[in-house]
Amino acid sequence: MMKAFLILEDGHVFTGTSIGSKKEVISEIVFNTSMTGYLEVLTDPSYAGQAVCMTYPLIGNYGICYEDQESLRPWPDGYIVRELSRLPSNFRSQDTIQNFLKRFDIPGIAGIDTRALTRILREEGTMNGMITTNENYDLDEIIPKLKAYTTGKVVEKVTCSEKTVLKGNGPKVALMDFGAKNNIARSLNARGCQVTIYPAGTTAEEILKASPDGIMLSNGPGDPKECTDIIKEVKKLYESDVPIFAICLGHQLMALANGMDTHRLKYGHRGGNHPVKDLETGRVYISSQNHGYVVDTDNLDPAVAVPAFVNVNDGTNEGLRYTGKNIFTVQFHPEACPGPQDSSYLFDRFMEMMGGKN
Repeated sequence: MMKAFLILEDGHVFTGTSIGSKKEVISEIVFNTSMTGYLEVLTDPSYAGQAVCMTYPLIGNYGICYEDQESLRPWPDGYIVRELSRLPSNFRSQDTIQNFLKRFDIPGIAGIDTRALTRILREEGTMNGMITTNENYDLDEIIPKLKAYTTGKVVEKVTCSEKTVLKGNGPKVALMDFGAKNNIARSLNARGCQVTIYPAGTTAEEILKASPDGIMLSNGPGDPKECTDIIKEVKKLYESDVPIFAICLGHQLMALANGMDTHRLKYGHRGGNHPVKDLETGRVYISSQNHGYVVDTDNLDPAVAVPAFVNVNDGTNEGLRYTGKNIFTVQFHPEACPGPQDSSYLFDRFMEMMGGKN
């Protein structure tokens, strides 16, 4: 087994064994608390520019089933696990996670204390790190490089290159792909919608020209404030009277387009077990989440929007309802596969907004 090292920007070094590709990578290190669904995590475009540490101790035990991918390829820069299952056992398994990481040239490290790593990230906040197999690493040389790393403009990297259509005989939905998980289009399509998926750089004019019954703004990676051109187009979509439903990055971009602010969370929300409260009904739902930024609601103008959901753990905003508009946005993933199906009713609410039947 080849040794591998995870070096954090604060000088912590973890030693484990190399999994997947042998290449060296610098990335933002984040953790995910999901107990299952490692393939969906790996293929979620919102992880572009990040290396993911899984807090659940055994990963890979049911292998890889290509049908369950959330996009055509995995996106994280690196993968960090406590123990990697050597022999997957599942009648649907088509491959091992080791082969999958190698095939897509993703380096990883196994055998480290992922609980210790998670505690560091929780206490000190998300930080950059390097995964390397070079035993002669020089900390004095590496740490300045780690501190200088930024994820940059990652939406351009993950969005589709051309528009595609999922046929349906119900309402026509324009889905803006900022790094959309497949299940968003699938959830709409399953309700009869004809879904047209547009690249992130598409103008509002082109979308509105197609006369959609509704517009969906997807999840995606990175700092929402970097998407300056997209925010201008989102403002134009807001000004149209088309019903809009936005998830995750889409929720943040709609807020920024309307003069609100976003800030970075200390260590983000990533996993399939985050409680969110619907402020209208008082009901709490368990949600799937993957984000490092949040919308500020301290100075929220109720004439623009009102909070619709709140995170039960830390009180941060999880959704907004826009005043006088057919628009609502959420920070979590109602399409949530894998994960709880609690909040899939939000797609039905969107169908009602478009005048369709759910």
